[in-house]
Amino acid sequence: MRTLLITGPGGSGRTTVAAATALAAARAGTRTLLLGADRDDTLGAVLGTPTGPAPAAVAPGLTAWRPDAAQGFRDDLAALQERAASALELLGAARLDPEELTPLPGADELALLRALRTAAPGGDGPAYDLLVVDLPPAARALALLALPGELRRYLRRLLPPERQAARALRPVLGRLAGVPMPTESFYEAAARWDLELAATEDVLADPGTVVRLVAEPGPAGADAVRTAVLGLALHGLRADLLVANRVLPGDGAADGWLAGPVAQQRKALEEWQGTHAVHRVAHLGRDPRGADDLAALAAAPAVPGAEAGPGTGGDGAPAVGRVAWPVTDRLAGDGVLVWHIPLPGALREELDLIRRGDELVLTAGPFRRIVALPSALRRCTVDGAALRDGTLTVRFAPDPRLWPRSR
Repeated sequence: MRTLLITGPGGSGRTTVAAATALAAARAGTRTLLLGADRDDTLGAVLGTPTGPAPAAVAPGLTAWRPDAAQGFRDDLAALQERAASALELLGAARLDPEELTPLPGADELALLRALRTAAPGGDGPAYDLLVVDLPPAARALALLALPGELRRYLRRLLPPERQAARALRPVLGRLAGVPMPTESFYEAAARWDLELAATEDVLADPGTVVRLVAEPGPAGADAVRTAVLGLALHGLRADLLVANRVLPGDGAADGWLAGPVAQQRKALEEWQGTHAVHRVAHLGRDPRGADDLAALAAAPAVPGAEAGPGTGGDGAPAVGRVAWPVTDRLAGDGVLVWHIPLPGALREELDLIRRGDELVLTAGPFRRIVALPSALRRCTVDGAALRDGTLTVRFAPDPRLWPRSR
């Protein structure tokens, strides 16, 4: 199954583009699931038919689903209270009733991640050929894509797998300490959460999963695209396509006040076409509503083939998926290993990196990521870094205390 994650700056029309893309795929004979994250039914407004917490057919071959974050939050918290009953009783805490629970910030994202895992091959739902996901605006979407890995990292730090072997001694430790110890269900829950998060990570890392950006050409859209591309690169991702939405007619008919916006759009499009594979979606002169309007948008196919251009592979197919961060061996010449991290659009003054044990804390503009070092680099010390032509190169010198001695 191919998974298409669609995002872009707020107000760019990403929900409309997602719906149009899904509808076009379904009409081409692809079994398609369209997954939305908005608490308000903006997806249903675009499709012309309501969507809700249960997957529902909205057109031949097209199913739409908008998970109920509130219900999922209530179920999860109720289950957590049940598993942590002994600790809550020790603290004298009063349980929360499901009726008084309202979803906290982030509940929508967690519900979307769970739905993403459920819809993937091997999940609990029916089989589809294509999953189109209407992600939140770009900044929130990037945080969402990083969430499974971050949560697994927190879980491993709070409850390291190697320490879980001590749970066999729980009754003895409980008597010696005189306080309740975590129950077996607590460890089982931790293991289950880790498996669920790992399954979601597998979906996001799958070669069939790609990200697509939607933006309205113009100064604000150009700035937003640069920021989104940098955020994707920091997570080792590249968009398969940039959808230029609401493109005004530029055939020379524009005059008066419309000439200015058309000129701004043309300039942005020229810049984008130099660095991205671009698909244009024309402005209909109205807000698209219903299947006929969505079809009139002529959305890009889920697997674009005609939009060959900069950023595409040698066979014309877009270079998509995860971007390699290679390590080059320069030990013989310079005595260092060099880690190459592509960060297009990054500014030197907005870059920061900190070595923390076997991890590197990377900051690029408004984005931050903690990434595990490759095994060879864990036995080295950071020797310097430089940013050239959109690539951050970090030099590592072997640590004599850890590096294998040559004979």
